[in-house]
Amino acid sequence: MILLQSPSRYLLQILYNRLQNLEKAVELDCQWVEFDDIRYHIQGSVKTPNVLLLSVSFPIPPPETILFGGLPLGALEAIKAAYGVVAQILDPPRDGFNLTLKLNLAKLPSDEEQKNALLTKIASVREVVMGAPLRAVLKQLVTRTIPPDQGKPIALVHRPNESFFLVPQADKVTVIFPMRFSDSIDTVLASSFLQEFVEARRTAGLNNAPPCLWSPSPPEELNEVFTEALSANAGFVSFVIFSRHVEGRKLDRTVWNLSTFHAYVNYHVKCTECFMHTRMRRQVESLIQALDRAKPDTEKAKKSSPSRSFKRMSLKDGNNSLGSRSWK
Repeated sequence: MILLQSPSRYLLQILYNRLQNLEKAVELDCQWVEFDDIRYHIQGSVKTPNVLLLSVSFPIPPPETILFGGLPLGALEAIKAAYGVVAQILDPPRDGFNLTLKLNLAKLPSDEEQKNALLTKIASVREVVMGAPLRAVLKQLVTRTIPPDQGKPIALVHRPNESFFLVPQADKVTVIFPMRFSDSIDTVLASSFLQEFVEARRTAGLNNAPPCLWSPSPPEELNEVFTEALSANAGFVSFVIFSRHVEGRKLDRTVWNLSTFHAYVNYHVKCTECFMHTRMRRQVESLIQALDRAKPDTEKAKKSSPSRSFKRMSLKDGNNSLGSRSWK
């Protein structure tokens, strides 16, 4: 199993390169797209090499989610808490993006370890923004706070026009994922993968992991959700999160793993499909080799048989041959 990393490796590389070459700074203008339709755009000029503009576009939210200024609940507060004076939120953001940050590299801490940690946090802007509402709900488990919307599902966006749901309670939070796949083969593989995923949770070595359930139909906690939001062709996966799963440093890891769970499943489904195709190709190649060995060796057959040649006779030659035979 492979877990996706929270920092954008390309963004982190750009930040390190810019910081190490401030005296030789050049014009910077890069755009790229990462999984789940997260778009980035970073710009820098020669006149102000310490200043970078980072714009991020997040997935299109479905109707059941609630956003504030195009961002999830608590995202602005999470950005200010994570980046401090290094990042300034520009309002309004650049056209086509949900968030634009003005990064001042001159305000990075002088300590090398703290500097690297903050650069990694900037490269993890996706986790900071999209995981803000999930982090706020899970923190209530640590503080033993009774949520005001106890038992009511909360929709959070994690893919274009798709959401997953939180059902907060006093002592636990249930996280429910409707699993959707556009390809029929992916749907079959994902359904089998998720059922094995649930069975693996029951092994002795995973007793401390969050309880996991899979069902082909929506669980009872989603009875109040619109039917359109519950269209899932690969079933529903539920995780039950307790306070022991979000204590200390576990909180960030739990938030990231839950936020990218669909991408995690999709990645392993594609790997499984690729592995099956490789096995099929190898099997076909071995069958072709077996058929080639079963063919007779035509060249040896030609060499072993006596060589015979025939010459076509003309009508004149035929008459001469008959005349010679009559005299005999």
